[in-house]
Amino acid sequence: MPQIGPFHPPIVHFVVALLVVGVIFRLISLTGRLKFTGPAAATLILLGTVGAFGAVHSGTQAHGPVERIPGARAAVQQHEEWGIRTRNLFLVVSVLEVLGVGLVVMKSRYARLGLAASALVGVAGLVVLYQAADYGGDLVYSYAGGPGLRTGRPEDVGHLFAAGVYQQAMLDRQAGKPAEAADLIDLAARRFPEDVDWQLAAADSLIQDRKDPHAALARLDAIKVAADDTRTHLRVSMMKASAQQAAGDLNGARATLEALKAQFPNNQQIQRRLSELAK
Repeated sequence: MPQIGPFHPPIVHFVVALLVVGVIFRLISLTGRLKFTGPAAATLILLGTVGAFGAVHSGTQAHGPVERIPGARAAVQQHEEWGIRTRNLFLVVSVLEVLGVGLVVMKSRYARLGLAASALVGVAGLVVLYQAADYGGDLVYSYAGGPGLRTGRPEDVGHLFAAGVYQQAMLDRQAGKPAEAADLIDLAARRFPEDVDWQLAAADSLIQDRKDPHAALARLDAIKVAADDTRTHLRVSMMKASAQQAAGDLNGARATLEALKAQFPNNQQIQRRLSELAK
């Protein structure tokens, strides 16, 4: 079988869309209105069922790296089990669809009954599909089982690392653990020395967590900003004003902000900061 593990997310999303709309169309078709929904339902359900086989196959190929994350194995297995149940149940729905359509073509009096059976089992299938999707969402959002792992590229794994470090640092800060937050941010700043965002985050952490605005100023002075990069220049200078203010150098902070105001006269954030200093 071909290696389609990296395509698991888009395959799954197509399957969900096809099956949900297909079952809804089948329910509508039973009302006798919107005649096009009958053939459309059969087409969508059959395509979605074929896609479900691809979703299960691609998920089986892709599960290895996620399952090796400590603590994620049970969540992976639950997602796989519900995915297989979804595929199997919609295989039954597809068989009922084919039988129902065949009865319609034959103009059998049992045609409506067959299509109603398909709709009933289809609704049950949507419940199972929801469970599979919900467990898949848990893998991505609760266990970080997607970011950085699908491609395996170092930069993508770096994004995963950065997101985890940042979120944990913010939680530590909110929990009143400034030293732990600062340690994590320092770790990421060392890991990504050329990333201005992390260098600014480290300077901010020195102000907020370490209470060391002088060290923050030294770090900010070390950031190299291209002459034409006005956005980064603004961010660095605003942070510098914050560090100066935290160090008690209000005149220095005011001078930094006034220089920025001359460069960005319409910036409301700069004006607000100047107003706060004037109080």
